[in-house]
Parts: sequence; structure tokens; C-alpha cells
Amino acid sequence: MIRTMTGILFALAALWAAGTQADELETTRDAAGQLSSLLGSYETYQADFIQIVVNENGNEVQETRGSLKAKRPGLFYWETGAPLSQFIVSDGETVEVYDPDLEQVTIHSLDERVQTTPALLLSGEVGNLNESYEVSVRELGESTREFTLVPRSADSLFTSLRLSFYDGELQEMRMQDSLSQMSILSFDDIELNRSIDNSAFRLDYPEGVDVIRDGA
Repeated sequence: MIRTMTGILFALAALWAAGTQADELETTRDAAGQLSSLLGSYETYQADFIQIVVNENGNEVQETRGSLKAKRPGLFYWETGAPLSQFIVSDGETVEVYDPDLEQVTIHSLDERVQTTPALLLSGEVGNLNESYEVSVRELGESTREFTLVPRSADSLFTSLRLSFYDGELQEMRMQDSLSQMSILSFDDIELNRSIDNSAFRLDYPEGVDVIRDGA
């Protein structure tokens, strides 16, 4: 799958409200509604980022820097620099992944599994989060909220996801996979709802690279 996307992983404990099963369900719906409202207010989102990946022993194994742009509905651009240079672009129907070191482009259909990739929450449909995730939220002071999402599907690309917002801006993503590999994706120079031309979401790569499509 998408190497950089699936590498954004971080271990954390889910924070659930105590009480009956009905109370927990209502809390999940309320938290999902809050998160949908926040993300739904983002027509565009762009930022630089640092991604740090650690293994199950807590040792850092990778650090990359890059930038991303997202625009609803469905447009997404992700770029990381050396030593793991990579470009990922979505037009809402497909995802193209260009690895310059491999001289290879892989084209994925934007099926349900790819659509649940964490970063694509910034450009995809967020009105039905409660159907795909169990969602909880906690307040950290007046300006900070943390949402924890646990996928309902066993086929998800991650086992848990935490989104941290400060004054309504997404500042950090933390994710965990089934192997307990972990990562923190921290955003900087954030710009919300600034106009971005659709041409910014096109992937240019040299002639002669190998192009591989899903199922080919």
C-alpha cells in the first residue's frame, strides 16, 4: 500500500467515558459530530510537517519532512523529501504514488480501504465518521481537543488514530498499527481555507518510469 501514509503510526490508549453501553454510544456519536464539524469546515488545508516513526521498543527508526495540500472534495497532494522522497496525489477517484528512487508510479483505485487513510480525512467525506469509527474526545484546556478514532473494520490501515486540534486547527496526527509501530505527524505553517488551484493536485513525473496499476 501507500508507504508513507501507512507509516504514520503511534500507540495510545483509547479514552472512553465510563457508563452503560448506551451512554458510550451516545458519547461516540457526540464526539464524531464534533470532529465532523471541525473537519467539515476545512475547504482547504495546507501545511509543512515532520513525521517521526518509532518501533515497538520506542526507538526512532525514521524521520522525514514534507508538505501537504488538501481540498474538498477529494483532492490531495503529499510530498516528502530525502532520504525517502515520495509524492502522493489524489484526484478523488484514484491515488498516484511516485517513488523517484524506484523510478516507479503506482496507481490505486480510491476504494473504501484507501479512503480511510488518515491524511485523506482532510479531503474526503467526514459526515459519517460514526459509521466507520468509534470516536472519543477529551478537552485539554480551553483551546485544545483530542479525538481518538478506533476503526470498526478489521481491514483498516491502522488500529487507532488520534487527532489534536488547537484553536480549531489540526496540529498533530498520531497513529498505531497492529505491529505497534508508531509515528507522530506534526504540522507547521498551517494555512486553512486559502484558495488552491486544482492544478496543484497533478502529479508530474519523467517519461520512462514504470507505471503499475492495482491488480496489474
